[in-house]
Amino acid sequence: MSIAWRDAMSRALYGPGGFFVADTGPADHFRTSVHASPAFATALLRLVTEVDAALGHPSRLDVVDVGAGRGELLQSLLGLVASAPAVGVAVGVSGEPTRSGRSGLIPARAGSPETLTPTASVHRSPDEPSSVAPRTSLAERIRFTAVEYADRPENLPEEINWTAEIPDRITGVLLATEWLDNVPLDVAAHTEDGWRYLLVDPKSGAESVGELVSPDDLDWLTTWWPGPETPHSNHGRAEIGRTRDEAWADAVRKISRGLAVAVDYGHLRESRPVNGTLTGYRGGRQVPPVPDGSSDVTAHVAMDSVASAGAAVARCAYSLVLQREALRALGADGGRPPLSLAGTDPVGYVRALAAASAVAELTDPAGLGGHWWLRQPVGIPLGPAVAR
Repeated sequence: MSIAWRDAMSRALYGPGGFFVADTGPADHFRTSVHASPAFATALLRLVTEVDAALGHPSRLDVVDVGAGRGELLQSLLGLVASAPAVGVAVGVSGEPTRSGRSGLIPARAGSPETLTPTASVHRSPDEPSSVAPRTSLAERIRFTAVEYADRPENLPEEINWTAEIPDRITGVLLATEWLDNVPLDVAAHTEDGWRYLLVDPKSGAESVGELVSPDDLDWLTTWWPGPETPHSNHGRAEIGRTRDEAWADAVRKISRGLAVAVDYGHLRESRPVNGTLTGYRGGRQVPPVPDGSSDVTAHVAMDSVASAGAAVARCAYSLVLQREALRALGADGGRPPLSLAGTDPVGYVRALAAASAVAELTDPAGLGGHWWLRQPVGIPLGPAVAR
């Protein structure tokens, strides 16, 4: 029996025995930026520290990962926060303190959160009373929450909270790394009498044409997915992103103050794919999108539409850039270390070269570097790394 793609995706991905709730999780089937390199988590930690500063170093700083898989990103962030000094040292792409030279990481800007003077080193007269209480370290204030429908992994550190719903009143950072592309959506085909829903047989993946789309979905298509030039042509299909807009708006609405970050493959209105992007992944290979629960079913995100929905809730300007630009603004540039380092510090050279290679994968425009970064502040200004 054929059903709407939105219903088929929901069952296949999140229903009983669904792809994202069964077995060991998506990491066994496809590679994301989180799995590719620790440089990704390191860059995100820099963003977290900038948001922390913009918030005035609150007593509790939330970091919420929506669509957390099995908690891989938050475990990386937890390790970085636990191993880094409390204040004043930037963490490089390999997890080592930043050194001079190009080791895949741009040196911290003067006056940035990474170059703050540690409290203990501030010069003060012995008789001068301290007017500022010592700042509590980030490790003591940060609270990690993973949002995922799967059961909590057995070996997940207790410092990471696990929940099926996005918590309310977030003060800090909400991360959504390759979440929106798995938010179920409807698919439509343009026929002689207009846009009609496509139905799918969950067992075979075979499609058929259904009813005309609803007025709300037609409004979305008219605004965000331009149809064929001639109104009666039988050409093209579209992935209706209204459900993604609503999911992102709801996520942004959960933030009291802070920053929401979505990282995903996507496209913009002027370059929508004529035949859509719906596909599947299983065992590290791209496969036909059969929504039977045995594989990932995903479609690229209409990033400009999602951004507009988030901005309407936050009432703040957003930033939308490619991952290559976003990571460079946060310090990761993939530059090779100077060859002279090989003579003075061979081990350091090899480490820096490996780190640079990892960043190069993250910034490759033909791969993970083709991701879009949507950054939506709520109640805080766009910071230096956010504004670029």
